[in-house]
Amino acid sequence: MKRTFLYLACAICMSSCAKDISSTQVWLTSAAGDKFAEQESVIFHKGEVDNAVTIDINEKKQTIDGYGGSLTESSAFVLACLTDEQRQSVLHELFSEEGANFSVVRTQIGSSDFSVEGKYALTEVDGDTAMQFFSLDRDKEGFGVAQYPQVKNEQYDLYHLMKDVWNIKQSQTDNTYRIMANTWTAPAWMKDNKKYYERENGVARGGALLPKYYQAYANYIAAYIEAWKAEGVNIWSVTPVNEPMGNDGGWESMDFSPQVETEFIKNYLAPTLISRGHGDVAIYGFDQNIFEMMPYADAIYQDSLANQYTTGMAVHWYGSTIGCFPETLEEVHAKYPNKTIFHSEGCIDNLGCPPWDGVTEPVGFQESGWFNNDAFWWDKIATDWAYSTRWAGGTHPKYSPVFRYAQYIIDGTNHWLTGYCDWNIVLDSIGGPNHVNNFAGAQVMIDYQNDVIYYTPYYYVLKQFSRSMRPGDVALQVEYPATMKTGSDCETQDIFLCAVEKTDGSYAINILNMGPETTLPIQLGNHYAKVKLPASSVQTIMVKLTD
Repeated sequence: MKRTFLYLACAICMSSCAKDISSTQVWLTSAAGDKFAEQESVIFHKGEVDNAVTIDINEKKQTIDGYGGSLTESSAFVLACLTDEQRQSVLHELFSEEGANFSVVRTQIGSSDFSVEGKYALTEVDGDTAMQFFSLDRDKEGFGVAQYPQVKNEQYDLYHLMKDVWNIKQSQTDNTYRIMANTWTAPAWMKDNKKYYERENGVARGGALLPKYYQAYANYIAAYIEAWKAEGVNIWSVTPVNEPMGNDGGWESMDFSPQVETEFIKNYLAPTLISRGHGDVAIYGFDQNIFEMMPYADAIYQDSLANQYTTGMAVHWYGSTIGCFPETLEEVHAKYPNKTIFHSEGCIDNLGCPPWDGVTEPVGFQESGWFNNDAFWWDKIATDWAYSTRWAGGTHPKYSPVFRYAQYIIDGTNHWLTGYCDWNIVLDSIGGPNHVNNFAGAQVMIDYQNDVIYYTPYYYVLKQFSRSMRPGDVALQVEYPATMKTGSDCETQDIFLCAVEKTDGSYAINILNMGPETTLPIQLGNHYAKVKLPASSVQTIMVKLTD
């Protein structure tokens, strides 16, 4: 009788334990000093729990494109100031399976503000409409020590950075790698002002592409794709131009109205790519701030040909420091559900820059103390270009860089963003070089004079996102409980969560907690967990439900 009772008790225990599932991986980055730190398993129990954040595993949304950063001439310059061993170590950490394994990058066709000297194109010959003189040679020149004594490898340039990253990705099992290539402007000779940009004599603009050069400009973009294809490197996507609404002539730019961009895509860019065998290269429209996206989406998608040729909209985050404009993302998706929205640029902009005329609180505008100082990246002390301007309202307050990144990406994923590409992967200790002194933060910042390589805290957050949400994974619907304080931005909500179903059927959950330590109930299908969230942290949980 005793033996029968013992067997029954063991059977009940085994049955109960079988309902519990342990996470396969937990990572944590926190203000307390954790950096992609492995944590104890989270236990998921069979059943339901009250007041939980609910992940609906049956409501599948957009497919993830990936996460990463941008390969610019400025990044290449800083990497040229390292030894070969140091440079390869940094790139391995960013792009290999053992590191962040970033799967998406963006790069410049010609110069941008994050060029060392700027104002160059890949064909400078006036009238070269057939691209006979197009060449990647400008991106191969390197930086001579006579002019740049800090450089350790004179030959290293953007071309070599592109090749290095490509080779890392192709050498590993998980070799999914997507390159978005963008112009900031057409060659100056194609434009009405014959300049890369102008801000002088009361004129502040990038200039416009002359209609007679629409085809030549399409040839220019196609020539770039072909030049890299000849090097064995495939371009994933392009946009007609970076920031078509302009930047007040501050650096390389070119104005494209929604109507002109639509015409250019349907009559020139897409037909040119298709006729030259590059129909597999995706075309994204817009490429500027989210809240201004709709006029471009309407113009392009309501034209039958342009709609057919355009994969989605590329967006930036500079319209706010506290949110991702979820209402705009939802509106565009609801109107055009078969199109994607990909984040192509964001950064801690205007880093350490002095206040400009429109700033009403100049004393609090200029940051300091960010290099090799984790507290800066967690504290709510960063400003952006629009801080304290009269017209910005409440959308550009001071912010924590880590919170801004994590909140934007998590909430953006919940509102149809397919991925996130950061701006420069590497910059120097002051956020450059930038030929117009428009300095910015980066995932890795390097003091090459003192041989200090600093991985900023937000790098580890992006590493968690990249490692847990891979290309091909599918975002899931997330619902917050009525008992939880919610809003649409960092100012009104402390906890944000997103989840994806991975290609192997497992799940990845990313959670931002901007408040004090707490416990968060999570409902994942027919299982739940009560997750301990440390104060000021980003936590990643990987789990596979077995039933």
